[in-house]
Amino acid sequence: MSNVSYYTPEGLKKLRDELNQLKDVERPKASQAIAEARDKGDLSENAEYDAAKEAQGLLEMKISKLEETLANARLIDESQLDTSKILVLSTVTLKNQGNGMKMKYTLVAESEADLKTGKISVTSPIGKGLLGKTVGDVAEIKVPNGTLKLEILDISRS
Repeated sequence: MSNVSYYTPEGLKKLRDELNQLKDVERPKASQAIAEARDKGDLSENAEYDAAKEAQGLLEMKISKLEETLANARLIDESQLDTSKILVLSTVTLKNQGNGMKMKYTLVAESEADLKTGKISVTSPIGKGLLGKTVGDVAEIKVPNGTLKLEILDISRS
């Protein structure tokens, strides 16, 4: 099943850079580790060889998963985004009606989410609860410790 994900240009570049790092740097290191372990003698009792082979398998799995993600990645054309409602890459200013705090978040693809920089995933409970809302709406979002009531004050492009 293909899982299409949407990315900003920098998010797509980050994915490609990570894949190149794994293929160009980590893969040769794994092969070298296997060769060194093989040179140490009997493979049937060589834990170092087994560990190197397992590490290589995990690396190849990670490379394969990244390649699949990139194959299903789509670049978001930010100039075509509608700012009348909350979508992926919308920057929203919210007011928590419970405590009066204002906050600002940008909704991004799951792989680009970083709460420290104000980027939340569209697949998170808050992200899902905000999608499609317009300025003036109050999103009621169920979170583990109750229900958040977030008033949408502003929507802009990132």
